[in-house]
Amino acid sequence: MGGAVVLALFALAVCTPVILTFLASFKSVRELSDGLIPVLNESGGISMWKPLPLYPTLRHYIGLLFETPDFFIVFWNSMKITLLILAGQALIAIPAGWALAAYHFRGKRILLMVYIILMLMPFQVTMLPSYLVLERLRWMNTQASVIVPAIFSTFPVFIIYRGFLAIPKELAEAARVDGAGEFSVFFRIAIPLGMPGILSAFVLGFLEYWNMMEQPLAFIRDKALWPLSLYLPEIKSGQAGAALAASVVALVPAAFVFALGQDYLEQGIIAMGIKE
Repeated sequence: MGGAVVLALFALAVCTPVILTFLASFKSVRELSDGLIPVLNESGGISMWKPLPLYPTLRHYIGLLFETPDFFIVFWNSMKITLLILAGQALIAIPAGWALAAYHFRGKRILLMVYIILMLMPFQVTMLPSYLVLERLRWMNTQASVIVPAIFSTFPVFIIYRGFLAIPKELAEAARVDGAGEFSVFFRIAIPLGMPGILSAFVLGFLEYWNMMEQPLAFIRDKALWPLSLYLPEIKSGQAGAALAASVVALVPAAFVFALGQDYLEQGIIAMGIKE
């Protein structure tokens, strides 16, 4: 019982910023100004921040959704970039993960070691080589500079590979004995039974690429091509209400995907713990 209370308190602490952002997005301009001016303008004084809005209003959401076309441009930029990356990863990572899990070949362990090293490398390490390659391909200042490198990320390959390891090898062998070809084994056995690992990789991928900031900031200069994650910091201090409303709207797709894929995410994490 005590452990559940402690976990509930930690969960409340983690969710508090989201809850306060959601409630503050309904505050009037006057309430936001009274609470934020001492902080944003550094004019001194005490900031009195009340969690609940005294005069709730939908004005910020109306202005954002009906009077701010720039917001829809960056919103769909984020959606397009994220979905194209996940579609490309489905074509690359799923077959690669199955090949690593189902077949034995020379240099397999070395290849897995290279995958793990690449997976652990931060973007700051690979930024300069990526910049040189993208510049040579003339992809700088295009969304392809963000989409294509992410498609070949090693992280989803590793997660899907660990998920495929949970499939009993006897099933694939029995299917081959019955005359099934490799493509039939892959599509009829591997993908359906490895779906928890596949979906967990895509859920984590959506959350990562929806909030991606470093890659587009480094490779895209045209603000019309920016994703939503770069648009939010550009909102000025005098537009606090719009910033709060935009933050809430930006959370909706990520929360929706996480809610749909939570069970698969848990199963995928369990599958990752299976030893080879």
